[in-house]
Amino acid sequence: MADRLSPLDVSFLYLEEATTPMHVGGLAIFEPPEEGFDHDRLVALIKNRIAFVPRYRQRIRLIPGRVANPVWVDDESFDVTYHVRRSALPRPGTMAQLRELVARIMSRPLDQNRPLWEMYLIEGLENGRFAILSKSHHAMVDGLAAVDIGQVILDVTPEPRSTGTDVWRPAREPSSLELFVGGVADTVRSPKAFVNNVKSGLEDVRETAVGAGRNMAGVLSAAATVVRPPAASPLNVDIGEQRRYGMADTKLEDYKRVRKAHGGTVNDVVLAVVAGAIREWLMTRGESLTSRSTIRAMVPVSVRPEDDKDAGNQVSAFLCDLPVGEPDPVVRLQRVAFEMGQHKAVGQMLGAQAIIGVTGFAPPTLHSIGARAASGLTRRVWNVIVTNVPGPQFPLYAGGAKMLATYPVVPLYKNQAVTIGLTSYNGGVYYGLNADRDAMPDVDVLADCIIESLAELVDTTTPSGRRRTLKS
Repeated sequence: MADRLSPLDVSFLYLEEATTPMHVGGLAIFEPPEEGFDHDRLVALIKNRIAFVPRYRQRIRLIPGRVANPVWVDDESFDVTYHVRRSALPRPGTMAQLRELVARIMSRPLDQNRPLWEMYLIEGLENGRFAILSKSHHAMVDGLAAVDIGQVILDVTPEPRSTGTDVWRPAREPSSLELFVGGVADTVRSPKAFVNNVKSGLEDVRETAVGAGRNMAGVLSAAATVVRPPAASPLNVDIGEQRRYGMADTKLEDYKRVRKAHGGTVNDVVLAVVAGAIREWLMTRGESLTSRSTIRAMVPVSVRPEDDKDAGNQVSAFLCDLPVGEPDPVVRLQRVAFEMGQHKAVGQMLGAQAIIGVTGFAPPTLHSIGARAASGLTRRVWNVIVTNVPGPQFPLYAGGAKMLATYPVVPLYKNQAVTIGLTSYNGGVYYGLNADRDAMPDVDVLADCIIESLAELVDTTTPSGRRRTLKS
């Protein structure tokens, strides 16, 4: 029987429009091995590893009449060379040229009649390096809850691990009539089948109800935040179809140094750095700021149980008002740490998801309307999305090539001028800024502000800087 998409997974399909392609990406920069690395080697590596991600040989079939959620079916015409592509920069390709190419590739939507992923080998990068850009639809992977094609090609040693022989043969694709009958049967056969269509969307609310007394403060706190709209911001504008991409490289030890000096968590320091960067960026634009000025960030996190390997997309989120009006970097960190502590204490992470994820209540026929309406409400809920995904603190390799850095590409929602993603890897923290081309011609300025904001915090930990202790 074909796997049916969950309400959350299918919502990413329904959110997709020309201006909001719902694919996530990852850009990795590599140092080639002595024997070199080319397109044929990448294709061979993918063929050898794709059995670990069977979803990447499947495509989505909609159910006639949308009587049930779409299903995944094997692609009988699957061609790996269609998905693994080759591009090149004029040698020696600069990082600016790489960012421009990434922006153009990520602006194009995926073909929904094929498996929803692409991978690009980008040759010609300066210093003899190359890059690999992976692009997967958000319905397939959320960054933590599922395995991505970009992950399975990596090894912990230069010598690729051995794998078994892949003898995959696609299952026969069901006809439209079979899909319709199966969808009706799943819905009508039993109440449980119908409930399963909306189970994912209801899960967070159910979990909230289990501990209603304990978590009511979190629900009320989240509700109070949502009904209080964030301040108007150049981060929230109508967006087009084209993108820009910004990158910033920082060191994980700097975040740990700030945390050790002032308290809080590494994630608190990350959010304080983002707050400082947005503050400086707003000032370069001549925006008016007061001591009370804030930018509301939505921070998605995976809530998949560690022992559940087949849970699919399970993403919760919390809201944090970043104090961009505060000129003192240590006070910004204190305020972020205090707010994050309050969220954890009252359970706002759970409450926020119960409210923002309300579109999961809708049956499949109406789910697309609910998802689109929710995306249109983002202007009144948050200003910017900040994702923070920890990675391994040791080097990884693809076909013998050492990965030097990795940057996420997070999709834009309606009215969102930029999304900020970051990944820690092998001692570094790498930011990827996916931005609307017209709204953010200065995305590189914001990327530079991230580096300057972190340096400002690090300076407060030195004997010549201003030392302050974060209050408990």
